Amino acid sequence: MSKAKAYPSVWDAIANTPEQAANLQARAELVRSIAAIVARQKWTQTEAARRCGVTQPRMNDLLRGRLSRFSLDALVNMAARLGRVQVKIKAA
Repeated sequence: MSKAKAYPSVWDAIANTPEQAANLQARAELVRSIAAIVARQKWTQTEAARRCGVTQPRMNDLLRGRLSRFSLDALVNMAARLGRVQVKIKAA
């Protein structure tokens, strides 16, 4: 029986490269942050979509965590419409 491989994160386990893992993780963090703002403000999907500059179906995709439907650029643009976006890099 072979030993299970350990990964630093779930993103590393499902991505083919460290770069893909970093992209997935960044998108997931942006989605979580945007969804948290929407929940905290108690906005409807329609209101949140208007504030983020997207359609209500796109906001529904975001709130359901459908990462594959959003590029990092699109999520940064949506987040920037809600507030200040910061990026942090941690040494490996």
